Amino acid sequence: LDLAAATPLLCAGITVYSPMMHFGLRTNMKFGVVGLGGLGHMAAKFGVAFGNHTTVISRGTGKKASALGDLGVDAFIDSKNAEEMAAAAKTFDFLLCTVSADYDVGEYLNLLKHDGKFVVVGVPESARPIQMNPLIFRRISIAGSLIGGVKETQEMLDFCGKKNIVCDIETISAAQIDEGYERTVKGDVKYRFVIDTATI
Repeated sequence: LDLAAATPLLCAGITVYSPMMHFGLRTNMKFGVVGLGGLGHMAAKFGVAFGNHTTVISRGTGKKASALGDLGVDAFIDSKNAEEMAAAAKTFDFLLCTVSADYDVGEYLNLLKHDGKFVVVGVPESARPIQMNPLIFRRISIAGSLIGGVKETQEMLDFCGKKNIVCDIETISAAQIDEGYERTVKGDVKYRFVIDTATI
């Protein structure tokens, strides 16, 4: 694997790989990735590699071509499109939410089947209210995850080596760190910056 492109696997990669494994994502499940950024693009790559029917759910259509083309997912849903969200209601087995902005949790719980799982790795600024009815009547689980341990990280790296999976990166020099930070805040990175330490 390319060293620069493999480096973020130790952060973004294991952050999404660990909950996918721990919470029992299996090949026959319909899998959705909420949010397409540094974490989301890795979750999408893993979902495709695992053989899941993989859908990216994102605000607007700006990342649709990248999701369907570059990442090779099966479907894309614009979360701002009420018709698309309604059509996908109660169809997913497993949703991995990578979003760090505020959002309506209920909109995503509505997408889950009976026994569906909503796993969170993104951290919104404010607390999110949750409607209990979907949890009770469809036996939905909500969980969170931070990162994986050494053994699981090695397992992920072995899998990535076998499947030739790396992060989509842009390499920058030390002189570009401030610019890189500003672009990250604006969401203008596809999908991870890697700093060339030879320039420090």
